[in-house]
Amino acid sequence: MRKFFAEFIGTFWLVFGGCGSAILAAKFPEVGIGLLGVALAFGLTVLTMAYAIGHISGCHLNPAVTIGLTAGGRFPVGQVLPYIVAQVLGGIGAAYILYAIASGGPGFDLSQGFAANGYGDHSPGKYTLFSGFLSEVILTMMFLFIIMGATHGKAPVGFAPIAIGLGLTLVHLIGIPVTNLSVNPARSTGPALVLGGWALQQLWLFWVAPILGGVAGGLLYRFVVDEPAAEIVGFDEARLKRSRA
Repeated sequence: MRKFFAEFIGTFWLVFGGCGSAILAAKFPEVGIGLLGVALAFGLTVLTMAYAIGHISGCHLNPAVTIGLTAGGRFPVGQVLPYIVAQVLGGIGAAYILYAIASGGPGFDLSQGFAANGYGDHSPGKYTLFSGFLSEVILTMMFLFIIMGATHGKAPVGFAPIAIGLGLTLVHLIGIPVTNLSVNPARSTGPALVLGGWALQQLWLFWVAPILGGVAGGLLYRFVVDEPAAEIVGFDEARLKRSRA
C-alpha cells in the first residue's frame, strides 16, 4: 500500500505543480512565467518526486509510464492497475484543490481552459486531431525511452531524476503549443473532470495516444538495449543499494 500511496502523492504533486503553474502563474500580470516556466514546473515536479519516492514506488506518476515500463520488461503486470488507479486519483484530487484555490482569485474564468488538453479549436495553436495524436505518441515514446535509459543498470547512479525531469521539461517545450501537452492520462483526467464539456469529449485522445507512445518507447528501448533481468521498476532496489554503497 505504501507504493500506491506514494504514487498518489507523487501524481498529486505533478498535477498540482505543473497545472497549477499554468493556471495560477503563467499569465500573472507583469511577472508571468509563460510557456518556459510551465514546462520547467512539470519537469521539477518529476525531479523532486523522483528523489522523494523513487525508492518507494519507482515514481511513475503516469499510467503511460507504468504501462510502458511493463512493455519494456521493467514492471510486473499484476501491479499495473492499482498503480493507475492511485495515479488517476492523485491527479483528480490535485485538480479539484487547484479549482478551489483558483476560483478565489479575481476574474477567475473556468472557460479559459483550466490547463486542460485539447486539439482543434481547443489546441493552444489550433492544431488538428492528427497533429495532436502524433505529437502525443512521439513525445511519450521518447519520454519513456529517456526513463528506460536513465534507470538502466549501467547508467550513472543518482542522476536519473535529473535526466527524467529535464526530459519532461523538453517534451513540454515542444508539445504545449500543440495540445497543451499531456503525455500522461492522469494529468489530463483531473482538469478535464473539473472543466467538463469539450475537455471530457476529447479526453480519449490523452489516454490512447500516451499509452501507445509509452508501449512503443518501452518496446523500442528493450529492442535497442540488453536489459538486466533484475530490474523491474524505474528506480529499483539494486541501484539504490549500489548508490548507498
